[in-house]
Amino acid sequence: MRQHKGVSCRLHSGAPRGMLRRNNTKGSPGMADTQRPIQHAPDRPWIFRTYAGHSTAQKSNELYRGNLAKGQTGLSIAFDLPTQTAYDADHILAKGEVGKVGVPVKHMGDMAQLFDQLPLEEMNTSMTINAPAAWMLAMYVALADERGDDRAKLRGTTQNDIVKEYLSRGTYVFPPEPSMRLIADMVSWCYTEVPKWNPMNVCSYHLQEAGATPEQELAYALATAIAVLDKVKAGGQVPESDFETVFGRISFFVNAGVRFVTELCKMRAFVDLWEEIGRERYGVTDPKALLFRYGVQVNSLGLTEPQPENNVYRILIEALAVTLSKRARCRALQLPAWNEAMGLPRPWDQQWSLRLQQILAYETDLLEFEDIFDGSHVIEGKTEELKEKARATLAEIDALGGATNAITHMKESLVGAHIDRIKAIENGSLSVVGVNKYTSTEESPLGVGDGSIQTVDPMEEAMQVRDLANWRATRDVKKVNAALDELRKAAAENRNIMEPSITCAKAGVTTGEWGTAMREVFGEFRAPTGVAMVISSGGDEEIEAVKAEVDRVSDALGRRLTYVLGKPGLDGHSNGAEQIAARGREVGMDVVYEGIRFTPAEIAAQAKEAKAHVVGLSILSGSHLDLVRETIAEMRKQGLENVPLVVGGIIPPEDAQALRQMGVARIYTPKDFKITGIMGDVVKVVEKAWLATA
Repeated sequence: MRQHKGVSCRLHSGAPRGMLRRNNTKGSPGMADTQRPIQHAPDRPWIFRTYAGHSTAQKSNELYRGNLAKGQTGLSIAFDLPTQTAYDADHILAKGEVGKVGVPVKHMGDMAQLFDQLPLEEMNTSMTINAPAAWMLAMYVALADERGDDRAKLRGTTQNDIVKEYLSRGTYVFPPEPSMRLIADMVSWCYTEVPKWNPMNVCSYHLQEAGATPEQELAYALATAIAVLDKVKAGGQVPESDFETVFGRISFFVNAGVRFVTELCKMRAFVDLWEEIGRERYGVTDPKALLFRYGVQVNSLGLTEPQPENNVYRILIEALAVTLSKRARCRALQLPAWNEAMGLPRPWDQQWSLRLQQILAYETDLLEFEDIFDGSHVIEGKTEELKEKARATLAEIDALGGATNAITHMKESLVGAHIDRIKAIENGSLSVVGVNKYTSTEESPLGVGDGSIQTVDPMEEAMQVRDLANWRATRDVKKVNAALDELRKAAAENRNIMEPSITCAKAGVTTGEWGTAMREVFGEFRAPTGVAMVISSGGDEEIEAVKAEVDRVSDALGRRLTYVLGKPGLDGHSNGAEQIAARGREVGMDVVYEGIRFTPAEIAAQAKEAKAHVVGLSILSGSHLDLVRETIAEMRKQGLENVPLVVGGIIPPEDAQALRQMGVARIYTPKDFKITGIMGDVVKVVEKAWLATA
């Protein structure tokens, strides 16, 4: 009899799907017809990760070493927004964003400090980086070279999924075609130079965060993988004989929501559909190459600010969805902290999530059994239903010319799906305990006020800017310029970008300089917002009531109530802003929303041009104090000091008080989930500002 030690770090046995179904009606009781025992020595658990990084490379390194000492088995690097969008810390768009949502990695010095005392050859490092993924990997490999580490022993993953950035997360830089070329360069280079590295983690996580249904999450992720593989094939850098190897290095990063049965079946559907695509579209036959290898962060969209202690149970249930089914068990798991809806979690909060994983893996008997769902007609039926719906959605994307040509269609579909979800929460047909159901509560002892979340010293940004200036002053400028010239040539001549990027890293090029060189060759891109110009209310009574108020106030104003909505800085999480823009149009406002990544000066100029009656800012990166202060200053320069400003985001109570003192008229946080109510409140703000009698 065969013991299955170690196989659970993979996602399925590699056998054809039919071989994975077992029939216990034959042979001795409890024995499958494949003669596998139903219980055995525990399988090796998945990789335990915590998504972490903040303030500085030094502080993040201390956090990583502390987490590893607590039993974490892999790193998951969170980069700050300037790093994610290939800007230096002194760029105008980086103001207020440095070190807020992750660690700033400005140059090789930061990369060396980030991994100080961490053995690269032994680490399994995941990098949540996309547009400049080639650059981050280049610096990581350059660091390994300088330390004398073997490139072939480096293990880890770069997320590197640009399609979902256009659709949901917003840290894109370049247009689709050159972006896909950069991904193909990495895929083609990695399989020979760093063969244990996953060059791309097709990321459906953020699709669900943007409102994707299970079939959309399945189809959009698989369509993205297909687009990348087709690009690699067409690029000619990989011989046909090596394509199976390349196929086998594509991994996935998925979301697991609280609808446990559906999410579990979604993962089993992913396993089957990936094998199906490999065999039927690409002719892959190697069982190992056909494995669906995936990591998970469970759902953050469903974490609530009201009664945040309930989030612990949500996280546990979601973790079970990706660990219980051995055939579709995750390879790596990272769990959010219970209080992420309120701000940056503390080390203790992250430890609590890590302990959940360790108890699940080491105290339960989960890893001692074969797949406990095989043979369930309910599980198989739901899995088949999801597969059929995903195939139909894939066919729609194929008909539009593939993922990169279907970005606008997919974006509009996601925004529409999210509108449906939000309305279901508002009307109570989708229950969220503590939000729209069972809202009365005792006071929580878990911590509020000062010290309840991790904060970033506001002086850190200035220190990072000084460090950047010192770095530039002490390097060999001739080497830097020569390396950047070669990088631009490689990009323009369609040569592989990786080795020139590694040369740039070793020469001392900064993240912003690499990004500028690539922008000069490839240009920049602004993704569609997915928000329709005119949206029907469908007869909803509350929406119609607010619409009547908008009409009344607009008549009094002498023109349509105009709402300019902006996302200043580098925060790309636009889901909330899109929902506000959509509902504003639904209630009859003239909403001006151009998308993400504008400076406060640009938003003030938009407000002046549109003759705005109200300006709204959506800021989810923790940079609200800096960005609101600057926006107010820019509005005053434009003569808009009498235009009311409203702000939405993850804003702690003490910061909300500071914003009110600056003159912000209203502040909305995740607890304000009734969007129609928000729009009604905005109408009152406008009426008070423009129509109140002296």
